[in-house]
Amino acid sequence: MEPGEHREPGPGAETAAPRWEEDKTFYDNLAPKKKPKSPKPQNAVTIAVSSRALFRMDEEQRIYTEQGVEEYVRYQLEHENEPFSPGPAFPFVKALEAVNRRLRELYPDSEDLFDIVLMTNNHAQVGVRLINSINHYDLFIERFCMTGGNSPICYLKAYHTNLYLSADAEKVREAIDEGIAAATIFSPSRDMAVSQNQLRVAFDGDAVLFSDESERIVKAHGLDRFFEHEKTHENKPLAQGPLKGFLEALGRLQKKFYSKGLRLECPIRTYLVTARSAASSGARALKTLRSWGLETDEALFLAGAPKGPLLEKIRPHIFFDDQMFHVAGAQKMGTVAAHVPYGVAQTPRRTATPKQSPSTQ
Repeated sequence: MEPGEHREPGPGAETAAPRWEEDKTFYDNLAPKKKPKSPKPQNAVTIAVSSRALFRMDEEQRIYTEQGVEEYVRYQLEHENEPFSPGPAFPFVKALEAVNRRLRELYPDSEDLFDIVLMTNNHAQVGVRLINSINHYDLFIERFCMTGGNSPICYLKAYHTNLYLSADAEKVREAIDEGIAAATIFSPSRDMAVSQNQLRVAFDGDAVLFSDESERIVKAHGLDRFFEHEKTHENKPLAQGPLKGFLEALGRLQKKFYSKGLRLECPIRTYLVTARSAASSGARALKTLRSWGLETDEALFLAGAPKGPLLEKIRPHIFFDDQMFHVAGAQKMGTVAAHVPYGVAQTPRRTATPKQSPSTQ
């Protein structure tokens, strides 16, 4: 284990059910602690996260699917004093809060912070258990959106959302269609220690930070034509992809640390992890970022090699990719990976609308 790192309980790990005691100490532990004031949404970098991304709700989902909504709500009410176990987005959210603490130390009056919104189509009756869980883990999440079975997507713009993370792929597609950066988050296959003190975010390039222009060339004409196309257009920036704005927001916060002489101690670190080859197609990717006034701390060109082993060394809190093949490879090596359903690599969308679930968010 590296210095400054800890092991969070893995989303897939089995743990014994706690024996909760109905006494004053227990309820005191659930009571909200004094927390700083939330920033105004228009000033913050807003991360909307679904309840099933933040917490493990596998048993609750099973009850809803097999027994229906009334039994689901009854179960939640009966267990509302039992905190949920951490889900795949939990370490990411904890890292966001660690960055906020540093920013508040350096800029006490600034609202240029991360603001986390719990966005779920759960019923309001489930809200008490969610609140208890948030207080149990001492998370700073003040904004909730519980839509009682309706899709929460229409509220994302009202909350000035910079990134939406959900376990529901259909809701993520809806958000992408609305022009909102979004990804479906997946639990890793095994536990991996992540940094407590530095937020690490890894991005694929094409169809994530950049448009899918180059992927379309590969799909239509093959790799040789792709290399020729990239060389010819090396000095023409790629169009932006769905997560360009989120990288931009991270860069803005990084500069607040740089201006204090803390570049080497910055608690945010970003990575470009791409299947592109550096020699044949890497220059255009780097020049595109430069043209946007952006950079990543590290740029890793793999020339088609698997990404999972490299991500295991980086240990990011989250990795974004548009291809499920790379998402699955990252999961296998213990990385929390998020699928961005954008671009030519995506499978055709189902025409039937799936049944909405209060816990699929």
